Amino acid sequence: MSHACQKTMKIVTWNINGIRTFKNGIRTILDSFDADIICVQETKVTRDLLDEKTAIVDGYNSYFSFSRVRSGYSGVATYCKDTATPFLAEEGLTGLLANQGEAIGCYGDRAALSSDELLALDNEGRAVITQHHFWLVFSGKDGPEKLAVINVYCPRADPDKPERKQFKLQFYQLLQCRAEAILSSGSYVIVLGDDNFEDNPGRKWLNQFLCERPENEEKGSVETVDSCQKSITGGKFVDSFRYFHPKRSNAFTCWSTMTGARQTNYGTRIDYIFTDHSLLETYAIAVDIMPEVEGSDHCPVWAQLSCNLQSSARCPSMCTRQMPKFMGRQQKLSRFLVKAPEKISVSKGLSESLPGSQDTGEILENLNPAEQRQSFTRKRCTERQTDANGHKCKRSKLIKTESKGSLLAFFKPKPTELRTSSDSLSLKQPESTTTSGPGIKSDSSIFYSAVQKEEVTMESGNQPTTTGKSKCVTGLCTGFWKSVLHGPPQPPLCKSHNEPCVLRTVKKAGPNLGRQFFVCARPQGHASNPQARCNFFVWVDKGK
Repeated sequence: MSHACQKTMKIVTWNINGIRTFKNGIRTILDSFDADIICVQETKVTRDLLDEKTAIVDGYNSYFSFSRVRSGYSGVATYCKDTATPFLAEEGLTGLLANQGEAIGCYGDRAALSSDELLALDNEGRAVITQHHFWLVFSGKDGPEKLAVINVYCPRADPDKPERKQFKLQFYQLLQCRAEAILSSGSYVIVLGDDNFEDNPGRKWLNQFLCERPENEEKGSVETVDSCQKSITGGKFVDSFRYFHPKRSNAFTCWSTMTGARQTNYGTRIDYIFTDHSLLETYAIAVDIMPEVEGSDHCPVWAQLSCNLQSSARCPSMCTRQMPKFMGRQQKLSRFLVKAPEKISVSKGLSESLPGSQDTGEILENLNPAEQRQSFTRKRCTERQTDANGHKCKRSKLIKTESKGSLLAFFKPKPTELRTSSDSLSLKQPESTTTSGPGIKSDSSIFYSAVQKEEVTMESGNQPTTTGKSKCVTGLCTGFWKSVLHGPPQPPLCKSHNEPCVLRTVKKAGPNLGRQFFVCARPQGHASNPQARCNFFVWVDKGK
């Protein structure tokens, strides 16, 4: 079937790994896709931190879902061209966050999940649904068709947290229930986003969600819906990329930045565009990935359909343009004030007000991040001094706040006075040296004794120099700390490339947590690639 004279729509999905990806100009990036709908995941921005230049982009209208349990976590957003403005938009999958009177509806059977579980699934900001109207070629209908675009960022199953595995499976269940319910209402459905289905529960669910087609059936053939249903078994959706590229290898969309795996194209394909098979079979033109687009550890995926979008006359109320802070509406002062909780009730009271599992430190940071970051206080102390001309001047110093009874207070040396003259430089020892016990000198006393043994004079150029066996003060300091602290071990050479290795530290919880090791410095790649990292590995001895 030829699509040369048909109008088309293009949709893009991209895990941006933080809204900072758009720091050099979001309009330029969006325009570069030449797409009608751009869905991004992992924005890592909360409602209060969303700025106007990110939310309000000329020529586009946007729809954000924010995490309500942690700052700088999760989040998705859908940008639509003004010529593709949706008729409805909804945050989340449960309908609990939808605006009154503007919900898309079609929630399916959610009896297996409690109200608390449903709210928790939506509180991490993982889904935005937009509903569009458009004319499909050869549809045979007088009016426009409906298309629901479900933009999701699926949760990760942390192996160290069994409850997160259950949370992920519940999210899958809710996603499938909602997508199939919307499809049953007569709307076409596209589900797109990011997820890793390599683990067994995820792969098992995906097999139930996707269709299975006979291997000898050609893609893109024009068939009726009835004949499609006869040849397809399993779920109701299709992996659009594999539909068009069933045998393409090394088609990755995500690479590890820590190992430089993108240089050798050693990654995974975890970014998808799933469509219902009726839409894909009849109206899909092309689907592909964009590995050349950088800025994130993921790359975008795009799909093109033969249809003529119909834009809504107004934006749904969920649009960021309708947010009070971007419309210039006067807001109540109470919206900007947060009552500080009692320290003794932080773990109890806030865990109930902020849904989801969250550490006390994270809760405090969300409420008052500036206070948590301030570990030092600047104290101005004005001391009258007289300079060489007899004028009075002030000086200020930075004092680190320490709690009473801190062990460090017993080892804090008094400042050493530095006396200078036109012909000599001398160091005056403090009147009393702090000791950590009877007969034991502090580090400052040891260092002073070492310096005291050397004679330091000033030449005519007022530059300190040593005489005889004397050493520079800087050299003494360096030598002293080298005798106390050990530097990093010298890297060995890997066996395959004979190149210096890099030092790594185990960060995963377990018996080797914090232990250091050396590996080949080259980027990670397939074992058959000679330019990739070899399998050299050696532990660093604790004594070194």
